[in-house]
Amino acid sequence: MAAMHTHRLLMPVTTAAALLFAGCASTRLDAQWADPQLSQGSLHGARVMVACEAHDLVIKRICQDQMAAEVTARGGTPVAAPDTSNQAPGRPLGPEQYLGPARSAGAKAVLTHYVTQSDVAVSPPSSVSFGIGGFGFGGGGGGVSTGVGVTAPVGGGRTSVGYAVTSNLTDTNSGRVLWTAKASAPPSGDVNTQLNELTKVVFGAADSAKLF
Repeated sequence: MAAMHTHRLLMPVTTAAALLFAGCASTRLDAQWADPQLSQGSLHGARVMVACEAHDLVIKRICQDQMAAEVTARGGTPVAAPDTSNQAPGRPLGPEQYLGPARSAGAKAVLTHYVTQSDVAVSPPSSVSFGIGGFGFGGGGGGVSTGVGVTAPVGGGRTSVGYAVTSNLTDTNSGRVLWTAKASAPPSGDVNTQLNELTKVVFGAADSAKLF
């Protein structure tokens, strides 16, 4: 007599891995340079004009507020730079655009951040897999089994952007660059946190150069 065995229905749900490098990469200081003749602590208690340049106004405002907070935390007095129009998008304006207003405001130096995109990552969409075990029919020593598997995507991939900051410190009177640094961050969906980490890394480099 033939026997029939029915296997239960299996419906495992799996999620595709997103951004495999996430957690390995981190915000880093790529390079910095300081004028050998720069006096240590030259900005301590000084007025410093802070300017941030970015394609998006919201990034510009967040960046400039964070810069001002870091200058204040180091005993300096931040002075917000006036809004300017960039006639060559994609390239920094240059500190000379701010020297006149900085002198009028009594600022000893101009600190500029230029924010650009450094990397873009797209995470794969999630997927749901349905597995149906085969129905086995057997009689005697023989048997036949069949199976069906279906995987369907759920939603679309998410785009994350990584930013980089190039920072320059320029003496107001001479127009000479005193210090410069560059930092970059891995792609992230949290722009506020990413900009905050970039700013802290750059100011950490300024601390190592003993600017304040």
